[in-house]
Amino acid sequence: MVEEIQKKHWHHTCCTGFWHLISGLLMVIVGIFLVANPEISMIALTLYLGGALIVIGAGYIATSLEADIGWFTFVGAIDILIGIILVTNMGITTMTLPIIFAIWCIAVGAAQVVSAYKFGRLNLPWGWSMALGVLGIVFGFVILEYPILGTIAISTLIGLYVVAYGAFEVGEYFYFKRLTHSN
Repeated sequence: MVEEIQKKHWHHTCCTGFWHLISGLLMVIVGIFLVANPEISMIALTLYLGGALIVIGAGYIATSLEADIGWFTFVGAIDILIGIILVTNMGITTMTLPIIFAIWCIAVGAAQVVSAYKFGRLNLPWGWSMALGVLGIVFGFVILEYPILGTIAISTLIGLYVVAYGAFEVGEYFYFKRLTHSN
């Protein structure tokens, strides 16, 4: 009984507040704006990625100090350096981010192709891994040839995710509002 009351209170407090509806609507608006303005999406992504790499690098260095793993110190320092470059040179990095993304697609695609080959040798399902690997490689080379496609793809994916997240927030607000009123 106590657990049921706590659950109802949590749903009411968490998801039916007016701020929940407002935040969802704002996310939908921001997502649409990001899809319509790819350059702003790239700047935001560059800033976010740079900040994340700085934090991740610090984590690697902290881990290396605790576990005495020199390799982690090196990786952490590289992550922090790249993060600082991304954050302090956003004009340059937003232009190169699609190229970095393309190289990442090619590298991950190649790893998937190799994995698919290994899966096939072990009589495991390999078709999807091979198809996605080849698709990643092709997509990477297309972006290298036409970097604007990479910018549009990245910003569109970010914008669509933000729209979906906001729509989910709005839907959650109305669902839990109705649930609260029916009880």
